[in-house]
Amino acid sequence: MAKNLMSGNEAIARGAFEAGVSFASAYPGTPSTEIVENIAEHYGDVIICEWAPNEKVAFEAAVGASIIGGRAMAAMKHVGLNVAADPLCTFAYTGVNGGMVFISADDPGLHSSQNEQDNRFYAKFAKITMLEPSDSQECKDMMKAAFEISETYDTPVMMRMTTRVCHSKSLVEYGEPLPQKKKEYVRNRAKFDPVPAMAKGMHTEVEKRWKTLCAFAETSGLTQEEWNGGEIGIVSAGAAYQYAKEVFGDGASYLKLGLTCPLPIERIRAFGDKVKTLYVIEELEPYIEEQLRAAGIACVGKSRIPVEGELNPDIVRKALLGQETPTFQYDKSIIPIRPPMLCAGCPHVGFFYELAKQKDVVMIGDIGCYALSGNPPLNAKDFALCMGSGFSMAHGAAKICEKFGDSHKIVGVVGDSTFFHTGMNSLLEAVYNNSNVVLVVVDNRITGMTGHQENPGSGHRLNGEAAFPADIEGVARAFGVKDIHKVNPMVLSESREALKAALAFQGPSLIITRYPCALKKYSKEDFEEFGCDRTPYAVDEDACIGCRLCLRLGCPAISFDKGRKKAVIDRVACAGCGVCSQVCPKNAIGKVGV
Repeated sequence: MAKNLMSGNEAIARGAFEAGVSFASAYPGTPSTEIVENIAEHYGDVIICEWAPNEKVAFEAAVGASIIGGRAMAAMKHVGLNVAADPLCTFAYTGVNGGMVFISADDPGLHSSQNEQDNRFYAKFAKITMLEPSDSQECKDMMKAAFEISETYDTPVMMRMTTRVCHSKSLVEYGEPLPQKKKEYVRNRAKFDPVPAMAKGMHTEVEKRWKTLCAFAETSGLTQEEWNGGEIGIVSAGAAYQYAKEVFGDGASYLKLGLTCPLPIERIRAFGDKVKTLYVIEELEPYIEEQLRAAGIACVGKSRIPVEGELNPDIVRKALLGQETPTFQYDKSIIPIRPPMLCAGCPHVGFFYELAKQKDVVMIGDIGCYALSGNPPLNAKDFALCMGSGFSMAHGAAKICEKFGDSHKIVGVVGDSTFFHTGMNSLLEAVYNNSNVVLVVVDNRITGMTGHQENPGSGHRLNGEAAFPADIEGVARAFGVKDIHKVNPMVLSESREALKAALAFQGPSLIITRYPCALKKYSKEDFEEFGCDRTPYAVDEDACIGCRLCLRLGCPAISFDKGRKKAVIDRVACAGCGVCSQVCPKNAIGKVGV
């Protein structure tokens, strides 16, 4: 068959199709987002594919599909597995009916994440099988192998990806897809109902299965040896194997691990006995190295290779060979600092501009585009943690301020997709416990940070079909929120008045800012509700006094001409939001042609 250039995520999608998967669910999160998007685009006519409100729900939906008899999968980024860890650890007890595979896309280097945890330990913790592809061909092939392993050994299988494997492209040769089929569902509470009395027996089965999987790992064709002499041996997996090959080439022998949980310890021992020096090259934690040392296998790993950040060939070369790759040198002190900024026309800018002007306010943020609100010049956010925590942390902080007479008013912020992810639970906590806090949902009508995926409030499903848009205000009223302010954040006075009223209110107060993301493809409903006028703005140089107040918005379309001492708006970059015209004290900014 012809070969196709594909990213790892695209190849995972193709592998799901070839493996006969019937159901796929995910919550978008870089670097995993494109997996289910590609399933929907290319195979959505045969595979049921959905966006779930969060990773736990996605995982559980796939579990239900598996137990009833279909092959199912779930996909998430590494921190998403924290959310899905509850069903994972119990599903490891029950085992599968139809095969079930889930993808954990780790992010070494924190390209788009709040941490760089190493999720390989989840597989060892849950005592399930884990595969690690190192290129796109393996991504596709291992998906098919993973489902065979899942059904053969009655286990969920974890596919551990990393950013580099997810997004790098290499050639993939297609195979023939297996027919989709549904295994018979037979009621079996002793297997699928983990109440304590039955779960005890399930645990016994897990331990038996683990011994069987350890034996399988020793003979699996997913692990391959490349022999180039006994001077240097390298044990590696995933992207780290590619870096090792680039550095050592034919100057080392390799044991390339495709199946990394359980590790084929005896196979590694035999390989290590044949080489003078055994290196373990792996990203982040010493997951492989620690197990080898515990088994009495001498090796060199994290004593030389960094435990932080994404690896690359230069890092490996310097760590193990003491060689540095020549690079172009320049004076880094002359490069201006450019912190990431919210986009021109972002509906969050005006609200955070007004929030930052409030006195004695601590703003607790969340994970999304609006995380950038803490950067200069807005400087609105004080701290953040994880998905949905903006509300729950705000509640805890407000309770402490109340207890100790601290006059700070606490404001918690989440986005619309985050609200449906885990923010609803946190809102309920604040209302149930009568928290004196201001909670804000910045609703830009889409899941913005990961590339405009639909969510329960957007009015559409993954496949483009219309869906009933969940109403944030309605949810809040059902939870018992009495003080609710719904504003257009492009009108600064609305945000200003809402903040004034909410900060004065005693009890939980909610502000909903509602306007589409500047980069969103506007729907018919967007135009009807918001108008979405994108006429650019310009500065009247005669009226401009050079006060630079407009620069405090941090809009990338606005700059300052130091020579003329005038503000300048790039008409190409301007999204026509008009917030800058409301900030200008001299009315020197207006729409072009008006």
